[in-house]
Amino acid sequence: MSDINPWALGVFIVFFAATIVIGSSIQVIRRLFRSHSKGSNAQEEWGLGGRGFGPWVTWFLVGGDFYTAYTVIAVPALVYAVGAYGFFALPYTIIVYPFIFLVMPKLWKIANDGGHSTAADIVRARFDSRLLEVIVALTGLVAVMPYIALQLIGIRTVVQSLGLPGDLPLIIAFLSLAAYTWMGGLHAPALTAFIKDIMIYIAVLVAVTVIPMHTGGYAALFSNVAPHEAVLKAGQGLPYATLALSSALAAFLYPHTLTGILASRSADTIRQNAVYLPVYTIVLGLIAMLGFMAHAAGIVTTNNSLVVPMLFQKVFPAWFAGFCLAAIAVGALVPAAVMAIGAANLVTSNLLPAQSNPVMASRMTALVVKVGALLCVLFLNAKFAIDLQLLGGVIILQTFPALILGLTRLRLSTISMLAGWIIGSVVGLGLCWMDGLKPVHPINLGFVSGNVSTGLLSLGVNIAVVLAISLLKPGRVHTSAGQVVSGEAA
Repeated sequence: MSDINPWALGVFIVFFAATIVIGSSIQVIRRLFRSHSKGSNAQEEWGLGGRGFGPWVTWFLVGGDFYTAYTVIAVPALVYAVGAYGFFALPYTIIVYPFIFLVMPKLWKIANDGGHSTAADIVRARFDSRLLEVIVALTGLVAVMPYIALQLIGIRTVVQSLGLPGDLPLIIAFLSLAAYTWMGGLHAPALTAFIKDIMIYIAVLVAVTVIPMHTGGYAALFSNVAPHEAVLKAGQGLPYATLALSSALAAFLYPHTLTGILASRSADTIRQNAVYLPVYTIVLGLIAMLGFMAHAAGIVTTNNSLVVPMLFQKVFPAWFAGFCLAAIAVGALVPAAVMAIGAANLVTSNLLPAQSNPVMASRMTALVVKVGALLCVLFLNAKFAIDLQLLGGVIILQTFPALILGLTRLRLSTISMLAGWIIGSVVGLGLCWMDGLKPVHPINLGFVSGNVSTGLLSLGVNIAVVLAISLLKPGRVHTSAGQVVSGEAA
């Protein structure tokens, strides 16, 4: 455990606390200048920001959802431990942008026309099935918990690196997230995402400029990390590619990323963001490089999650290290709040009966979800923090057929969706359990042999079941309002 540096700790507290105060105050200020609303309008304001976010706010909000402690803590930690294999996150973010451009505006239109707030709402309208709606909602709820757990790990890691002892870092992480989400609703993370991104940009740009200067330049950097897997090893190509693809398919099925999409003002806003969001991929590549820089700077640790905080504290003066650590913590706090809000939307819209005070119900639900994430931190013994995000991907991918294939005119039956979800979930979670939460599973099919993304395997099984059953018993085709337009009864 390192000694507490008062300069680093003081700067960290100022920036981290300021973000929480600003975010928590936003909703209070809005109430002073807006008439008080009740019922569904209040809930839509808290959970979807009134569906009024324009291109700039949406850009920061969706980017904030997408680039989290996964980016700043988990990806460099994986690169530090296993080398170039950890760069699978770069093609993953490149693959996902055409998916956003083509699919998400259609989802937004269906949701806007039908007044839907969640993926489960859209699925219910498509298949006219309360059971499928509940399953999609529960799947999103469970899938987002390990993802929030990753954000808690990110906040705990930076607090721990400042020298605070025992369980205090985790307690601080949990309480700060709970307070931030409770007061602000979606407006808080949407607007403080500006602060988060500016802080991270400053930290990363300074890091990728200054750290190589301390280690002999980029040529010396790559020369130094060559023994530490600077290129993909034999056999890593298949898991690298399949992890990238499965992560891309899962990315915008999560409640929090879809919440950012549905809160947009228009379909054109989403298309514009799909064009501009690749800027974040450039930053992601620079952040991943921090794993290599840690080797060049002589960082040695068995706790891979501490790699970036230790690097910043070794290279930078204490005050700037405190600022960088605050940027990481805020980078976890903002998306974790959106994740909790997205999960709360699922519960209040799709699982609970109508509430007299839906905002309070959402707040309580968001708190329970964060408790579930805390339990994931305590009881899921993942080797790498990134494995928690990939576990959530295995779970959420099982909603891909109902939500994405459900947008097509294919006559997919409700029973096929239910069967595909059950079998895909059993296969995916079973393989994860057998492999110790590793995100890949070895296969040998003759024409393909090696480690393959568990999420992609389970999704393949799911889709195969859906198509097989739908061929035998075609389903009904509905409009976004749930009206049957063709096909047979399911």
